[in-house]
Amino acid sequence: MTKKLYMPLLMALVVACLSACSSKMGELSADYFTVTPQVLESVGGEVPVTINGKFPEKYFNKKATVTVTPVLKWNGGEAKGQAATFQGEKVEGNDQTISYKMGGNYTMKANFDYVPEMAKSELYLEFAATIGNKTVEIPAVKVADGVISTSEMVEMTLSTATPANGDDAFQRIIKEKHDANIMFLIQQANVRASELKSAKAFGEEVKSVNDAVNKKISNIEISAYASPDGGMDLNQGLAEKRQDNTAKIISKDLKKAKIDATVDTKYTAEDWEGFQELVAKSNIQDKELILRVLSMYSDPEQREQEIKNISAVYKNLADEILPQLRRSRLTLNYEIIGKSDEEIANLAATDAKQLSIEELLYAATLTKDAAKQEAIFTKATQLYPNDYRAYNNLGKLAYQAGKLDQAESYLKKAASLNAAPEVNNNLGLVALAKGDKTAAENYLSKASGSKELNEALGNLYVAQGQYEKAVGTFGDTKSNSAALAQILAKDYNKAKNTLDNVENADAYTDYLKAVLGARTNNASMVTSSLKSAVAKDASLAKKAASDLEFAKYFTNADFQSIVK
Repeated sequence: MTKKLYMPLLMALVVACLSACSSKMGELSADYFTVTPQVLESVGGEVPVTINGKFPEKYFNKKATVTVTPVLKWNGGEAKGQAATFQGEKVEGNDQTISYKMGGNYTMKANFDYVPEMAKSELYLEFAATIGNKTVEIPAVKVADGVISTSEMVEMTLSTATPANGDDAFQRIIKEKHDANIMFLIQQANVRASELKSAKAFGEEVKSVNDAVNKKISNIEISAYASPDGGMDLNQGLAEKRQDNTAKIISKDLKKAKIDATVDTKYTAEDWEGFQELVAKSNIQDKELILRVLSMYSDPEQREQEIKNISAVYKNLADEILPQLRRSRLTLNYEIIGKSDEEIANLAATDAKQLSIEELLYAATLTKDAAKQEAIFTKATQLYPNDYRAYNNLGKLAYQAGKLDQAESYLKKAASLNAAPEVNNNLGLVALAKGDKTAAENYLSKASGSKELNEALGNLYVAQGQYEKAVGTFGDTKSNSAALAQILAKDYNKAKNTLDNVENADAYTDYLKAVLGARTNNASMVTSSLKSAVAKDASLAKKAASDLEFAKYFTNADFQSIVK
């Protein structure tokens, strides 16, 4: 009797035990998970990650529901990614079903907003599990360490980006000219008494320029013409005589005034070019027909005959157009010579109101002292308050000094006067430096024509995580930002060339060289460049000590001596 009761009782206990065992879902090994990338990396201000996981065979209870949440944890904080829920075979729902017997694979994607503390962080998967109405504990699993934040260095390299300047239009030597005409009667070459007045007035202008301390005569041109009526031989002789007679009068006046100036002469037998120009500007009848004749025929005699055939208008041509072509044109070419650099620099410091806006803006280019430049631009805003360039350039100086709020204030004032491409370029840089990529993109879309636009756009693309596009936009720019883009795009040869040719290399130039050394397994480049970087900016030692770019060097004695 006892034996008969014992066997059924034993079977019941075994069933109960199996049932109880199957209701538990224990710890999952990290071996069941792979993370891409293996070391997390910030891209465009976010930390993207793809997690491929597996529930092993005979693990997932048929009545279980499990929610998996990626959590990035650091000292003092954490960030949670998008969760995914899975269900057992006997659960009614719309989540991915995992077989108890076969197990199942799954893929999760997460994006975390980057914060600097993530450099020392750990990625965990946390599980919230239930079987029926009961909560089941599944311990969190660590799947990755830390975040490489090299892309975030754009905030540092931005400080060396080149803002656009509001350039001056100063010209020390300005070429000018003064024209006059001596008119002749038909088929005559003598200079009439009435035309001597024009020659005299021209001579007085020549003397005035010659006597001016800031002007210099280049030459005097005499161009004599005959109108395109009559024979070619007649007109050629006529034009040449007009040239000679005019030159005699001008040379006589120059000699009397004791002015030494070169006189260049030439003549045009038939002034068809002048004729066409005057006809085109006139309201003469059949104007279009005359112009069509000129375009159809190139032979002078045929042109003249065809035009004479238009009898209705030829008299008007003879009265209104042809007389204007019987002339000698006098041209005085001279240069206005502006103030010297010494004069401009002195006046900018002592009596700026004597300078034009162009001279005042030019004065700022004569010094590399930012304080002196600021004083000059400030004076320019006072004397010429409606010119946007001085405000833009004050904004440029403030940006380069790291005073972003002040820079923005100056630039918005400049934009209120003239939303020029260089102003929008600089507002874009300020917005980017403040972390507002949307505003930066909006400003830079209106900066077409700014010489520095490609560099600003390159920085924007780095901040957006578009590294290949950034490399193409930077082109041959030799800057920290361009090198950063090339490193992130894994174009290491180009990055080295860029870093070796940065004009004003600084601590960040050296730090980027150290990063490049780490990525190309060049230990000597890592230590020598990092040593130089820390010597210029001691704060970079702390950054390097936790920068996963240098993970393989954390135990290196030379590395430790630099970052300690």
